[in-house]
Amino acid sequence: MAFAAQFAGVYLNFSPDDAGSRSNKLAAFLAQGMDPQMGWDGYGKLAAVAIQPYDIEPSDAQNAVVSVAFQSGPRRMMLSVPIYYSGDDAGGRFVVAGRPAILPAPAPADLPQVAAPETDDAAAAELKPQLEGFFKEYASGDAAGLQRYVAAGKSLPSFGGTFTFSQLKEVVVPVGGATREIQAVVVWAVPNGDTPPSPNATDPAAVGGTLEQAYRLTVEKQGDKWFVADIRGGSRVVG
Repeated sequence: MAFAAQFAGVYLNFSPDDAGSRSNKLAAFLAQGMDPQMGWDGYGKLAAVAIQPYDIEPSDAQNAVVSVAFQSGPRRMMLSVPIYYSGDDAGGRFVVAGRPAILPAPAPADLPQVAAPETDDAAAAELKPQLEGFFKEYASGDAAGLQRYVAAGKSLPSFGGTFTFSQLKEVVVPVGGATREIQAVVVWAVPNGDTPPSPNATDPAAVGGTLEQAYRLTVEKQGDKWFVADIRGGSRVVG
């Protein structure tokens, strides 16, 4: 599958200015006697990014059709590539065995709604100031400050200043005991590189931005306070 993805990176990117370079690169993937441009007439342009192996459909021990996903402009598409494998006794080599085909990518799956869990608003109110402090230190990289919000016996890495905490937008706390898995939506302030922020700038690249992220946290109540024992990426939306 990696061989097909590497081939796709060359095959799906062309313009008349680099036709010679493209054919030279394609030669590393093609069987002897194949069209060095693989059906392209030398005109027009195509650019593809986010090229990833997607699926493989073997027909026997040595032949398969490998599907590769890619993005071209606003469109997500697939490239189907016939591949031949020589076998371990012949060096374990691969070659493109025929012309590839570009296909539309499958549409996104329909996401059914799920019922929202019963929530504990009182616990959420207790947790909110603790979580605000936690995420502030989680962003800043102050290890001693972060540890004040982390459960005893646990330690967590931080962003080390990559982001700045802006807002705790939402906290969902299910009903439960002293240990619970909660969800939080956090707004990070995103820096604009080395350029000092300018609140009056009209160029979006000249000002810092914000980015909403969803997290799952395991929290434990120790005494009269809640502490974070673990943090992971958020799960699917509910409701």
